[in-house]
Amino acid sequence: MKVGVLALQGAFVEHMAMLARLGVATAEIRLPEQLADLDGLIIPGGESTTIGKLAEKYGFMEPLRQFAQEKGIWGTCAGMIFLAKDIGREQPLLGVMDIVVERNAFGRQVDSFVMPLEVPVLGENGDGKRPFPGVFIRAPRLVAAKGEAQIITRLPDGTAVAAQQGKLLATAFHPELTDDDRFHRYFLRLLQHK
Repeated sequence: MKVGVLALQGAFVEHMAMLARLGVATAEIRLPEQLADLDGLIIPGGESTTIGKLAEKYGFMEPLRQFAQEKGIWGTCAGMIFLAKDIGREQPLLGVMDIVVERNAFGRQVDSFVMPLEVPVLGENGDGKRPFPGVFIRAPRLVAAKGEAQIITRLPDGTAVAAQQGKLLATAFHPELTDDDRFHRYFLRLLQHK
């Protein structure tokens, strides 16, 4: 299995380190033709407007939409925004996940926080019952999941912060900034489903 990390902008190094720790072949993806031999792709946190503009500039939009039809993509933070169909404003989006997202919903960088999350889908051998450390940095929130998209975790106050739609995964938080590899393992399991 080989998983790429979109390396146009943002925190891609941490995702690569987590995948390497799990024994997965990885690649920094900077050109559309590099998508060809991947089983999955992670779109990291960063600045969603910049990621969108660079994806347009380097001809990534249609290749990424095609990729999402057949293979898995996981967007973290800015990556979640980039995957969404609706963010309530104009900016370049892939629009492959039927989710509505609000950017910077929790405030500025200074308002960052870590919150233990219950994530039942992580549940191999009871793993879903152990709280996952959600690292939120200028994080978006899920306003709604429609169609086939399903919310998979919420903050204790009910705010939705992660969704899945087939092999597409979106998290408002940064699993790559923790020592907990369960979300990365979960994404790898999604990639194995036909």
